Amino acid sequence: MFAKLKGIMDEYGDDHVIVDVAGVGYEVFCSSRTLTRLPPRGEAGVVFIETHVREDAIKLYGFHSAAEREWFRLLTTVQGVGARVGLGILSALDPSDLATAIATGDKASISRANGVGPKLAARLCQELKDKAPGLAGLDPLVAKIGGAVADKTAPRPVAEAVSALINLGYAQAQASAAIASALRVMGDDAPTEKLIRQGLKELAK
Repeated sequence: MFAKLKGIMDEYGDDHVIVDVAGVGYEVFCSSRTLTRLPPRGEAGVVFIETHVREDAIKLYGFHSAAEREWFRLLTTVQGVGARVGLGILSALDPSDLATAIATGDKASISRANGVGPKLAARLCQELKDKAPGLAGLDPLVAKIGGAVADKTAPRPVAEAVSALINLGYAQAQASAAIASALRVMGDDAPTEKLIRQGLKELAK
């Protein structure tokens, strides 16, 4: 119904903004990340819109970018992810970080979102992992390693090297990317210790 609203940011609430378009105020529900990126009250701006129509209501969900809206649409195809949870996920992670987390099986990052427990985070990774790399522009090898580690199908040296870097405090996506680079340098037969050392070198660049 609506794809985009261009108007004055008339009023902000905790989870919404009122956009004044030619004197008509539209209530648009947004992620906290979108609300902080929209123009100040009284200034003009653009909000990308996803419209949900029900028997008893029409609700508008707004996004700072078309990419964020695309992720909202994708997230809400997963069982257990309604509009509120979808906005909660996009409040916790921007589209690029979300795509990387899903592609690499980083359930811990996704679980930071309100309303997302470990089971739902795992379902999101499983159902969307094939779509996330393209949306993130992610290195296919990084996605492959992250997914294999999450599924416990990675070769032992790779899994141990990624785990070691995570234990040192690096995020799963960082660890997967570092070991992917290490594999390119050391080869697929490299032992755990060499992968860890090379991975740390990659992270230090």
